[in-house]
Amino acid sequence: MADQYDVIVLGSGPGGYVAAIRCAQLGLKTAIVERELLGGICLNWGCIPTKALLRSAEVFHQMKHAAAYGLAADNIRADIDAVVKRSRGVAKQLNQGVTHLMKKNKITVHMGNGVLKSATSVEVTGDKGTETISARHVIVATGARARDLPFAKADGERIWTYRHAMTPKEMPTKLLVIGSGAIGIEFASFYNDMGAEVTVVEMLDRVVPVEDADVSAFLEKALKKQGMTILTGAGVESIATSPSGVKAKIKGKDGTVTEGDFSHVIVAVGIAPNTESIGLEALGVKSERGIIAIDDYGRTNVKSLWAIGDVTPGPWLAHKASHEGVIAAESIAAELGNKDVHPHAMDRANIPGCTYCHPQIASVGMTEAKAKEAGHEVKVGMFPFIGNGKAIALGESEGFVKTVFDAATGELLGAHMIGAEVTEMIQGFVVGKTLETTEAELIQTVFPHPTISEAMHESVLSAYGRALHI
Repeated sequence: MADQYDVIVLGSGPGGYVAAIRCAQLGLKTAIVERELLGGICLNWGCIPTKALLRSAEVFHQMKHAAAYGLAADNIRADIDAVVKRSRGVAKQLNQGVTHLMKKNKITVHMGNGVLKSATSVEVTGDKGTETISARHVIVATGARARDLPFAKADGERIWTYRHAMTPKEMPTKLLVIGSGAIGIEFASFYNDMGAEVTVVEMLDRVVPVEDADVSAFLEKALKKQGMTILTGAGVESIATSPSGVKAKIKGKDGTVTEGDFSHVIVAVGIAPNTESIGLEALGVKSERGIIAIDDYGRTNVKSLWAIGDVTPGPWLAHKASHEGVIAAESIAAELGNKDVHPHAMDRANIPGCTYCHPQIASVGMTEAKAKEAGHEVKVGMFPFIGNGKAIALGESEGFVKTVFDAATGELLGAHMIGAEVTEMIQGFVVGKTLETTEAELIQTVFPHPTISEAMHESVLSAYGRALHI
């Protein structure tokens, strides 16, 4: 007889394992199905280990500039094998942490490949053979993988996805990065700091194109200053690999095609959802290009079947997946009769985005251009880090904070930052937006001194002609 649960979660990434924990907290008998490693891509091959790599690169960068701080560091060098070993150790520690959380919350783990046999049953095939488990509700949280280019299939030797780039067999000498989204720019930043000669190719007219245009322009200048070659409005026409390297034909924005030689290529042109071959089609689940259609609580069009994370509409971010997991878990509990939970709808306007390049980028809400397109008359404030005492003291005076307000109501529409530690600071504006803050509350808020966060306050003041330090 099949094992019976209240909820089965298919996939154990930051959406799946968080959903499972919240289900268990709500008293639901919960199982999770994972075909590879608990914690999914994020903990094992994505968000966390890449930040470990970037931290090593940041320390190395600071060591190379020790003289600027009155310090001497001679004969420094990077050991790529040791850097990767540290990163993998961080991933292993977190994987073990998720394993502990599953035991602590009494969640049954089924290791193997899961396929939906119905909206309430999953067939799991693993080392111990095949078993069928069933539940009153199933949450699909199978995540996504790197998207390939037809003419540049990843081989792990010369053409890499993010996964290959995290455990390189050798240090690139001349690296081509295709795509300037968060993944592409983070690896470009890492390998540039580690000593590679880096070229970034972006089809659109600016790098990190989802960010505010002022952030994109500032980042491009910063990356060029660091020695990178940035080609926007450009495309890679073809790639030919050999045992010794890669030849790439690149079409520039003027239409001219040039050929360049590189040691390696990283393809970072987006993701593809892991929704094939898991039984969705047979159940009639609505989707478009593999992305499952859901309501604001995670329900699909098929009763008892839910979906969260990278298999659903974007943004495709770990923290968005985790939040969706909590919403879906609480919605299921409410449907099963729990009157003490009050699930809320997902508000995608308040999901922050962070890119951990050097300098860092963080944002929430509308860009200035999007706010105007939406019909808002706006007030915009900007404050540069050069006017912030803490940033100057840190030797990190490059960057700015930009805030966008509705001119009529004072509503905070968006906030955009580039510079040191902005990925830690953005949450202040996220909380503000969630609480439907206006400029009045932000102006009246006391920011501690000396902190870089004071630039957030000054940006708000700037939007209303009240900046104090510029």
